Amino acid sequence: MRHRYIITGTDTDVGKTVFAAGLAGHFGSRYWKPVQAGTEDGTDSDRVKVLSGARADILPEAYVLNTPCSPHEAAQIDGVSINVQRLSLPPGEGSLVVEGAGGTLVPFTDDLLAADIFALWNMPVILVARTLLGTINHSLLSIEALNSRKIPVQGIVFMGEENKASEAAIIRLGKVRHLGRLPFLNPLRPDTLAAAFKTHIRTDLL
Repeated sequence: MRHRYIITGTDTDVGKTVFAAGLAGHFGSRYWKPVQAGTEDGTDSDRVKVLSGARADILPEAYVLNTPCSPHEAAQIDGVSINVQRLSLPPGEGSLVVEGAGGTLVPFTDDLLAADIFALWNMPVILVARTLLGTINHSLLSIEALNSRKIPVQGIVFMGEENKASEAAIIRLGKVRHLGRLPFLNPLRPDTLAAAFKTHIRTDLL
């Protein structure tokens, strides 16, 4: 069975990389971060390699940019021009996890948003959201942006402490499936992530 998903978030630092590591590790998927913006603390690919317990097959990024900001600005700072042709999906029919940068409408170039690229890839999206205040608005806006481009939404994953009211509102109003919620993990290690993923994520819906 093929497991091919785009992982995007309602915002930056919502836990996309942690979830992507859990997903890629669980299915032994290839993992691809097309554009890495910010390298001071290492790359997301480095983090996924570690957190997946080396079960993910890490593919090289198309672009590695130094500044932690939106890809279009990071590219300008580095004097790089992002070419959409280099953002074509890697060949192969096997399981694949592709992690976006920031949120659903982050610009990759001056006139190309993340969701525009997702539409070109024609793969289902898993949306990662916080459970904190503001998540209903951010989640529904992200879902609308995906729906408006006819991008299939596999479902939404929440990160953090349970918030039944917010989670239920997003599922009802956004008409998306609840794929589970990963709690904060302390310590966050390959073994604790793998165990939490099996316990809390609806892998039967993936």
